[in-house]
Amino acid sequence: MVTIPDDFPAPFLERYERMLGRDGLDRILDGFTLPRQTWFRLNPLMNGSWDDLGKADFRVHRDATWPDAGWVSPDDRSALLASQAVRDGKVYVQGMASQLPVRMLDPGPDDLVLDLAAAPGSKTIQLAGLDKTMDIAAVEIVRKRKFRLDDNLSRHGADHVKVFLQDGTKVWRYRPEHFDAILLDAPCSSEGRFRLDEPESFAFWKRSKTKEMVRRQRRLLFSAVHALKPGGTLVYSTCSLAPEENEGVVAHALESFGSCLSIEPIAFEAPERVDAMLDWGKGAVDERVAASCRLMPSHRMEGFFVARFVKTESSNPPIPARYGKRR
Repeated sequence: MVTIPDDFPAPFLERYERMLGRDGLDRILDGFTLPRQTWFRLNPLMNGSWDDLGKADFRVHRDATWPDAGWVSPDDRSALLASQAVRDGKVYVQGMASQLPVRMLDPGPDDLVLDLAAAPGSKTIQLAGLDKTMDIAAVEIVRKRKFRLDDNLSRHGADHVKVFLQDGTKVWRYRPEHFDAILLDAPCSSEGRFRLDEPESFAFWKRSKTKEMVRRQRRLLFSAVHALKPGGTLVYSTCSLAPEENEGVVAHALESFGSCLSIEPIAFEAPERVDAMLDWGKGAVDERVAASCRLMPSHRMEGFFVARFVKTESSNPPIPARYGKRR
């Protein structure tokens, strides 16, 4: 039985019990409680290899599916972070779920790639490691976060990434239908990252935060679709559990862009994967949203959501924005 801290927001518990039932809520709370593995990737930009961890005084587990990924137990997290391989940038600590969006985007070496909300840079570095000659643009609107992104890219060998201090919602105006592949790991309420033993992780949660995030997410996704070439691929992801920020945003994009946009299934099998939510009390959304991937928090990963779009035809002249329509 999970012990819920007195200061954990009761409206969160009531909301998810109403949507998912008691079993669904208990599964979320278990995921917020279980000690979590620390996942990492080898960084090819710094010639990282398994040999760099070969003499570690902790046990390293290789993933059976992703040959460049592995994990250590919660007890070995500090030792991994302090290891020479991590300090040298040869190994990059990045959550299992966080690695999924770039793997699903899978751009080619000749693609023009955009990371639309890039800081602090984990996924940008992962993108850059796919091919050292890949043309990648990374956008960040907050100056302090942009400087952090610059530093992170430099320390991990991703100097070929072009970084722009810019509002991602306006990129489409300057680069309409310009990119072959776009990653939008959107700002979100971060519900999937809550930890019951870390009060700061949930201290600022409010129901209104979701509504605020939805407006930003819709604007960023609108910009991403218009900046994407016909035939291009777009991956949208969040670390939120809220269906409004996930399935709701995806459904809004499909409705807004009509025949210009399609959604592709996410090929990722995991015990944490559950069915997408197509109805959470506000009316059912487009059944095509079922192709997206919803992940519950667990001992391996944070709660997460990923959807992959393909732009099937031009959206030029630009389809008008409809950020305010709500479900």
